[in-house]
Amino acid sequence: ELKDEQLCSQGHERPEGDYCPICTLPIPLPVDKHSGLNVCCMKRICNGCDVAAKLGGMNDCVFCRTPFPKIDDDIPATIQKRVSKKDPLAIALGEKYCHFRAKILAMIQTRVAKK
Repeated sequence: ELKDEQLCSQGHERPEGDYCPICTLPIPLPVDKHSGLNVCCMKRICNGCDVAAKLGGMNDCVFCRTPFPKIDDDIPATIQKRVSKKDPLAIALGEKYCHFRAKILAMIQTRVAKK
């Protein structure tokens, strides 16, 4: 017979990033669909907290209160700031962003060359 403590301690634990830092509840799976990643602080905020903040009139980052970048060109600079602080999530995101941007540029160049 298993005791309650043993029974509750069995199973898998979710990574720390799967919890919203605002409400501290686990973000439903798939995490990418039910949350957003703020590039200013690299925190993943659940959609519920994001909507609640917007309804309350807050237009800045819910976690660090930094204003969001106004244009897409500011996003790489914001990520670069986090990379310079040795944030591992920012480093990974920066690599993905650069790879994605290179693919888009290659597609544009291919379309231009075909014309």
